[in-house]
Amino acid sequence: MISEPELVGGTEFDAPEVLTETPPPRPPRPPRPGRPWLWAVGGAVVASAVWAGGLYAYGQRPDPGPDLGGYRPVEDLCKVAGLKAIGGALGKRVQDGVSPVIDEPSISETSCNVTFGHVDTGPSVSVTYTLHKVTDPGPEFATRAQQYGVLQKVDGVGEEAFFDDESGQGGRLRILDGQVELDLQIYVPHDVELNGKPVDTGPPVDLSGIDVPMTQDALALMKALRT
Repeated sequence: MISEPELVGGTEFDAPEVLTETPPPRPPRPPRPGRPWLWAVGGAVVASAVWAGGLYAYGQRPDPGPDLGGYRPVEDLCKVAGLKAIGGALGKRVQDGVSPVIDEPSISETSCNVTFGHVDTGPSVSVTYTLHKVTDPGPEFATRAQQYGVLQKVDGVGEEAFFDDESGQGGRLRILDGQVELDLQIYVPHDVELNGKPVDTGPPVDLSGIDVPMTQDALALMKALRT
């Protein structure tokens, strides 16, 4: 018969304790630091958008066009063109006539016709003023001017100037100054009767040396057109 084991030393073993309480929760983790590269990327995107917006706005600015050098359109060229030097050579200024004015975004042009001496038989001066607001007339100026005859180059007037004495029957001065073309032309009427006989208009007009007063009046006109 097997007996129950005896306890050595008279000490009894306690029964194992059963844990009934829940352990306290762990403290929360500190938040992770933000990612600086995300802010950098966002800043770059914003900067690119601002730069693109500024570039677009710059591209939308209207083209200022070429420098007109102070020249301006005029409504009555005859009031601006004094022609005092030419009047000293041809006689009293007796009649003015103004052509219709062209004033468009690309070009402005007007003409003036002045008669000296006698209204019906006196010599006349035609002045044409062309202001190019977009294109440069320089590359074509000399080629166009030389189509009108044998020209004499005139120094000290605008960028380029040519004079044609028209075989002693008149005179024509063509000037280029930046975006402006000036054309001054003197002509003397030669009327004839029905039978072909020339009409007596008095003594012939001496046009020798007429290029000098024409140049003087052209310089005065160019100054007036810029003020």
